Amino acid sequence: MKRSTYDDIAAWYGELRRDDSVSLVDSLIIPHILNLLDPIKQLYVCDLACGQGKLSRLLAQQGARVLGVDISANLLNLAWEHEKAQPLGITYLQDDAESLSRLSDEEFDGVVCHMALMDISDLAATFQSTFRILKTSGWFAFSITHPCFDSPHSKWAETSTGAVKREIFEYFEDRFWRSRNPNGIRGQVGACHRKLSTYFNLLVQTGFTITGMVEPQGTSEEISWVPGYAVVPTFMMIQTKK
Repeated sequence: MKRSTYDDIAAWYGELRRDDSVSLVDSLIIPHILNLLDPIKQLYVCDLACGQGKLSRLLAQQGARVLGVDISANLLNLAWEHEKAQPLGITYLQDDAESLSRLSDEEFDGVVCHMALMDISDLAATFQSTFRILKTSGWFAFSITHPCFDSPHSKWAETSTGAVKREIFEYFEDRFWRSRNPNGIRGQVGACHRKLSTYFNLLVQTGFTITGMVEPQGTSEEISWVPGYAVVPTFMMIQTKK
């Protein structure tokens, strides 16, 4: 199994995404992606690219049977430590999202992928493997950075009147890129930027039906941290059905 770039930063990332911390990512995204899901009590759900298992634990607390899958052995070790300390019945498995070779066909009621598709190079293969492991009429929901407003090196700026605006660069090229901020996640592991049409077309070509989408605007508290969250969405969530 290929090595994950997250293996090198697992301890730092685990501290950044602690269960008792509330980041802007958590605040803006997690409530919306949970609202997109069908009722999940007693459903068998795969948390794809689960990392250290933060979302897996939230899903389990809502009554789902959860299998967390990630390619990073070091992040999975952190997830297992949480499960041992506070058992929720979650199982974790190391596998590659592009193949999911250790998972059976039509095994899951639902698959959720939280802020991880940008880390995966072969999106078409990932959608195909996700489609394969879903039961008939199963659902797939995911969150991503908004392709239209978080393209490579996009940034917040001010107009001449002091209003906040978003400057967008290099939208039309699907490619890997790395942020110039060495202290952020995208500065350390980079990201795969794709056009919005790339996501939509690959979903349709795979056989998914798009059933919902959210582009969250910040709350007053979130806007106080990042004023631009009142202007454009930098994240989006999509729900699909098999």
